[in-house]
Amino acid sequence: MSLTVTGLTAGYDGTPILRDVDCRVDGGEVVGIVGKNGVGKTTLLKTIMGLLDPDSGTVEYRGETIDALSADERAGLGIGYVPQGRDVFPGLSVRENLLIGENIGNETEALYDRVYEYFPILEERASQDAATMSGGQQQMLAIGRALVGNPDLLLVDEPSEGVQPSIVQSITEDLARINEEFGTTILFVEQNLSVIQGLADRCYAMDKGRLVDELDAEAIQDRGRLESHLVV
Repeated sequence: MSLTVTGLTAGYDGTPILRDVDCRVDGGEVVGIVGKNGVGKTTLLKTIMGLLDPDSGTVEYRGETIDALSADERAGLGIGYVPQGRDVFPGLSVRENLLIGENIGNETEALYDRVYEYFPILEERASQDAATMSGGQQQMLAIGRALVGNPDLLLVDEPSEGVQPSIVQSITEDLARINEEFGTTILFVEQNLSVIQGLADRCYAMDKGRLVDELDAEAIQDRGRLESHLVV
């Protein structure tokens, strides 16, 4: 399994955000996209997921071009998506939110047991309105909703945003465990230094819509180099 992005340019209302982006994620990797606010990280994930049409460039998944596929069709191929801000469905219970993930995932047995193993609070709160949960619990639900569909590739946008530090650490460990135990490939966007260092095998750094650096495992642990891409 691999994801390859080539020459990707995309934006909103004629304003370019991504500019000729090339990157690759191999099967089983955990790769971060890092950078300051507003440099195009979320736009990259949205374009890979099919939520935004590129102006040019291609996205290949498992060696096949998927540019013509909708977001739902990409999900059916095994790509899960955890959006920035979580986007749980208010008025629906935790269980009903997870059911939505089952309906848009791979055509395989839904993985509720796995989700409840990682996030037991979701089983405990199964009948609770998702909107009444804390930010950290909603983030767990958003990850669980993507995970229940048994994705091969998980796209995660800012897992630490709006989440208290103790829960951030737990979510980081859970994502690492998902990768290690099930081989789920993860591409994530993040600005939290501890999350990046605790999760990524390597990172791409983005600035003004372009990838400007690639950091291997050793470079990620170089706090100064990593912070140079995160701090204004």
